[in-house]
Amino acid sequence: MTDFLTTRELASILRVKERKVYDLVATGALPVRRVTGKLLFPRDEIEVWLGAQSRRAGADGVADRAPTVRSEPPLVVAGGHDPLLEWALRESRSGIAAFLDGAVDGLNRAASGECIVAGVHIPENDGWNVATVARRFGDKPWVLVEWSKRKRGLIFRPGLIKPPTSLREARGLRFQARQPEAGSELVLDRLLARDRLKRADLHLVDSVERSETDLAQAIAADRADVGLGIAAAARQCNLEFVPLIEERFDLLVWRKAYFDPPMQKFLAFCGSEPFRQRAKAMGGYDVKGFGAVHFNGT
Repeated sequence: MTDFLTTRELASILRVKERKVYDLVATGALPVRRVTGKLLFPRDEIEVWLGAQSRRAGADGVADRAPTVRSEPPLVVAGGHDPLLEWALRESRSGIAAFLDGAVDGLNRAASGECIVAGVHIPENDGWNVATVARRFGDKPWVLVEWSKRKRGLIFRPGLIKPPTSLREARGLRFQARQPEAGSELVLDRLLARDRLKRADLHLVDSVERSETDLAQAIAADRADVGLGIAAAARQCNLEFVPLIEERFDLLVWRKAYFDPPMQKFLAFCGSEPFRQRAKAMGGYDVKGFGAVHFNGT
């Protein structure tokens, strides 16, 4: 006996095919080491993992069955909210569902095998998303693909006595924030620091909104005066918009899912003329870089 198991040995222990073991590795379910291109599984950690699976099965009243783990993530796009992405998922008829509850939430769901795609727009010192993804997914089979560049700025109702043109000028207005897991909150912190401001300088309303559209609708309904959102959401609600930054929204895609029919159908639609026309009509999008690969995990 050695301290490590090979893929074949582990497959024999689990009574599954070797392909199943690779799928479990891809979702991050198994403890694994990569040595000179080979996958090796620490025997003691595998035993702990098997014990945990058995206890979980026992809690369900089926302790005598073989341990089961979802081998593939569900057909879901998680992460940051984007109106164009929502529309394209529906219009493409790809069968991929959406649960868009924030870029940080999407990264966490991708890491735990709860989605095949996570939409991200994480601001970094020299760009967007790449360093964050490399740090968490550098040794995993995920690919970072550009979705669109988006204009982000101040959204407010027409008719304000003094329309704001900067965060500094928005200090006296009721400011609508998003949930902490939203990438836009990270962008807001970056923009505040750039203007030498703090969150305490803003008059934040008590509630948060969980999507770009919800934020714009809250302002349109007079629950807030101003917020940091994207141009497309402002146009949807007939609101004023002052751009502050152009961000890059990327899709972190599980590599196997990238080549499966649902994702290929979705990507093909996003390369079509109707998609480009819709992006233009929504406003604030630049989709010329769609499909560019910015990171490819090992």
